[in-house]
Amino acid sequence: MAYQILTSVAASITELKKNPMGIAMEGDGFPVAILNRNEPAFYIVPPELFAYFQTLAEDAELNRLADERMTNPELIQVKLDDL
Repeated sequence: MAYQILTSVAASITELKKNPMGIAMEGDGFPVAILNRNEPAFYIVPPELFAYFQTLAEDAELNRLADERMTNPELIQVKLDDL
């Protein structure tokens, strides 16, 4: 099965073994595809980008939870003065 390479920089596993930090730096802050037999095996992602992806995943989960709760709202009357 052929997979699309989703980065502009790619390297083989052999190249990664020879110079891991050099390959990681080639991405210049963007992911680097690591290929096995010319297909992406995995991606190297910088820490800042990984943190951003984590934030997006957490936001998506919170949105899913909010949408789920809105289908069955338990409305409670509250006065601003009571807060």
